[in-house]
Amino acid sequence: MLVKSSALLLLSAVQASFAALTESNLQKDVNVLDLDFEFGPVKASYWTGYPHHRRTPFAVSPDGKSAYIAYLDSSETDVHVQPVDPTTFKATGTTVTLTGAKEAGGLVAQNDGFAVMVNEPVPSGTANAPPGNTPVPVLYRYTNGAQSWKTWLAGPTVTSASGSGMAPDMNGDLVYSAAAGLYGAYFVVTDYTGDADGHFGDSIQYVNEDGALQTISGATSTWGCSHNTGIAFEAADAAPFASICAEDQGAIWLNTKGQGMTTTGVKISNENTTNGGDGEPMGGMSGSYSALAQFATSTNYIFSWVSRGAIDLSENTWMGTGYTHSLNRTNPRNVAIALFSDKYTKVGAQATSEVGATDGDSQVNWITQGANDCSNAHAATFGADNALVTWEEIENPICDYIAMGCRGQFAGSYFQQVDSTGAKVGAPLVETDTYVAGDMVTMSDGRVCWPYVSMTWDLSQPVPYAGSPATTKQMSFACISLDGSSGTTTTAASSSVASPSSSAAASSVSSAAVEAVSSTSSAAAVGSSSASAATSIVPTTLVTSARSSTVVPPMSSAPIASQPATPITSAASSEASSTDEDPGDCDDSGDEDETSAVAIATSSAALTTASSVALPTISSAPLPTVSAPANASGIVPPIPSASSASTGGLDPSTLEELYQWISAMLSDIEKMLKSAGK
Repeated sequence: MLVKSSALLLLSAVQASFAALTESNLQKDVNVLDLDFEFGPVKASYWTGYPHHRRTPFAVSPDGKSAYIAYLDSSETDVHVQPVDPTTFKATGTTVTLTGAKEAGGLVAQNDGFAVMVNEPVPSGTANAPPGNTPVPVLYRYTNGAQSWKTWLAGPTVTSASGSGMAPDMNGDLVYSAAAGLYGAYFVVTDYTGDADGHFGDSIQYVNEDGALQTISGATSTWGCSHNTGIAFEAADAAPFASICAEDQGAIWLNTKGQGMTTTGVKISNENTTNGGDGEPMGGMSGSYSALAQFATSTNYIFSWVSRGAIDLSENTWMGTGYTHSLNRTNPRNVAIALFSDKYTKVGAQATSEVGATDGDSQVNWITQGANDCSNAHAATFGADNALVTWEEIENPICDYIAMGCRGQFAGSYFQQVDSTGAKVGAPLVETDTYVAGDMVTMSDGRVCWPYVSMTWDLSQPVPYAGSPATTKQMSFACISLDGSSGTTTTAASSSVASPSSSAAASSVSSAAVEAVSSTSSAAAVGSSSASAATSIVPTTLVTSARSSTVVPPMSSAPIASQPATPITSAASSEASSTDEDPGDCDDSGDEDETSAVAIATSSAALTTASSVALPTISSAPLPTVSAPANASGIVPPIPSASSASTGGLDPSTLEELYQWISAMLSDIEKMLKSAGK
């Protein structure tokens, strides 16, 4: 998000001449913000359960005098909005709590308050309410600490031919245009009535400054990209605002024109999509923010994402001309950027739709092309001439899933300066104790700043099924400037304490640090050629006791079939990338069960604990051939075979199949309970 100022114009011309980013460009204020409530900084990704940073929306007012941060309570109910001093990043004013909200999906600061998008259940007794108390996106406006208005963005009051929508997960973003006098919200939905009942798509809604929902021809949309797996959204002087979506048919689209996944828009890239997933290009769960940024005082934009590249394009027979399937070029993901001269126009060629093409990614501007896996990509601008692209890397990645994330040793957060032509300026700055976990904001003085939690970041294995138990009551901030005036680190004393409901003491953090995700491995220190010896920073204390409230596994914002994802093999073919073959996702042709999906870890790493449990010995006698019944998701339980005693007679492949079957069965039970209103 961009805070425009005349100072940016003065800085922009000078900044373009600076060399590579170094430690002198980075300022870290560790544990500077004391939160009034506990916050859980880790969110499990869909399907794999791999750890993601839980987003903390951050925004600064147009006059640069006030700022706000929004965060979800560690109970996973109630969103808190904390006023923050934009200079010191310390708490100011009184925290506003949105009772019952399930997640924050975007925040806009104004000179007199803020607007925030959350998802929450509609009031009890509301007619045509979503089943099972499923939350719905809603926009709040607060002025001088008091609620001015509240506008539902989906649910029973916002209907279309496709049906009424709800948002089990808040995946999307909120922006504001003073020139247009409009708030724009772009978010993932699943419909619970109408033609699209039970299917996932997305919606773009506009609200004026008085809180009235606007229906704008050529801009408003209640059903756009099928199985939207990533959103990038930025304001413009008039609706429609600049928008990008990742879908389940094989592409990422600049869909400002058309608001969907049609060839009316611009195909940014070809992506392999399998079982509805396409590699979490904009961050997956808790992503879809700070991926698209506007260069100051211009109509130009920069977009960042992660991709495995594309080769061997084949025809998408369901969608027709202009739509293709592709194979991955690489197993790990790399970082790419695209530039736009305005909200409708990509700089350079769009992605090819030539059936039979062996090269499907020649138009991509790659920021990385290495063997490490890259994730959590974001972009922000310093002014009119420079931008910051950032991402995280995993060394020696294990990528078990053809269209999901990877796991392995965290290799650091990377910060790369690029100019307005998309060229890299020097080498990236690498940090192992600083992460991007909230919106990147261009401050009035030209710096780019963002919030994060100081902790040891472990990407080697999935989050526990019940969710990460880690919590904190402190937030850190980092800023990068191009004039080298930062280069300082301040550390506040930790004040986090264990939850009163827990009998377990909080783990004190020393140089060993608390593991944010249960693990016995620690992050490796990775140096940057431009980095100086870093001051030893003590990460914040994280409460690692169990939460007092029941943790419901997150539902998918990009639903995928309740079956194991296809691993990459040398025998993979273009048919392996076939996906939900319904462009509008309004019937069941080619669809898997989408109504409710539970984020589960189905990789072999998730079985480590289960594999170490002593299991009853299974007879080595030949097992009879049986026809086992499938569960509601269509998965048949495996027949165990005699194997080593270390796994109780179960070989690893059978054990993994059994785990998947049990997980799918639990998902089926959850669906039945929800359909019964339990």
